[in-house]
Amino acid sequence: MYGTSERLLRLLSLLQARRDWPGPDLADRLGVDVRTVRRDVERLRGLGYPVHATPGVAGGYRLGAGAALPPLLLDDDEAVAVAVGLRTAANGTVSGIEETSVRALAKLEQVLPARLRHRVSAMGSAMLQLGGGGPVVDAEVLTVIAAACRDHERVRFTYANHTGQVTERDVEPLRLVHTGRRWYLVAYDLDRDGWRTFRVDRIDGVPAPGFRFAPREPPAEDLAAYVSQAISSAPYAHQMSLLVSVPAEVLAARVPPTAGTVEPVDEHTCRLRTGATDLAAAPFYLAQWDYDFVVEDAPPGLVDRLARIAERFASAAARS
Repeated sequence: MYGTSERLLRLLSLLQARRDWPGPDLADRLGVDVRTVRRDVERLRGLGYPVHATPGVAGGYRLGAGAALPPLLLDDDEAVAVAVGLRTAANGTVSGIEETSVRALAKLEQVLPARLRHRVSAMGSAMLQLGGGGPVVDAEVLTVIAAACRDHERVRFTYANHTGQVTERDVEPLRLVHTGRRWYLVAYDLDRDGWRTFRVDRIDGVPAPGFRFAPREPPAEDLAAYVSQAISSAPYAHQMSLLVSVPAEVLAARVPPTAGTVEPVDEHTCRLRTGATDLAAAPFYLAQWDYDFVVEDAPPGLVDRLARIAERFASAAARS
């Protein structure tokens, strides 16, 4: 049985962990009756927490948004994750949040227990971030797009493609995808009547939200694979598909999503879809692995290039 203060903290933690809570479920978690839960909710409201109630037999409670951010209760792993995330954000690819990330991290570390402060400090001292990881994206742009994805609102923006051509785009945004180096937006392009993938750093200015829309069927069940395919092969003049004699998870560890899409075929084989700007360089890219492969689909001339290079290497090895 919790004491009153401890029970209030426990109740607040539960309300922050899940969007909706039936009253009986909260009572069961806290080991009290429903009437006590109602009194505790009133105490939280008195402290400034906007707890909304739904009346009726199936009624429950929800922690709403207030005029100010209320204190958050985090467990140990959540606190460490937030601290490490803030450290990363201070030097990340999203502009405009570096200073605020440092201020938030200072506040968090001030109240961390010694055991957690040691964990965060150890991780921070072990982490080294190299510069030039990718183009920087304005935080406001990401925030507006993320809200439009959540609220199913159209957005309009000026966009420059990989050739530098600038166009106005009206889209229905679906999801933001981060590859670790770049941010991409998957959206339905209304003018081109099809799904497209946009690099967020090529969007000029802050997108303008518009009318709400009814969500469409996504272009793929696995959006991460969809984006990987779009950015790793579609932009290139020469595209290819290979059957590689290695489990998918092994090859995926060596091929970043920006370089190709790996699909499992069976437990010993996978399919790689990739592309190349220069066909002459493709054989040397494929030769870097120690895995056998079969060309399933490729542009004209690739197989002949592979054969000529194989003969040349075999001849060199025979004379050595």
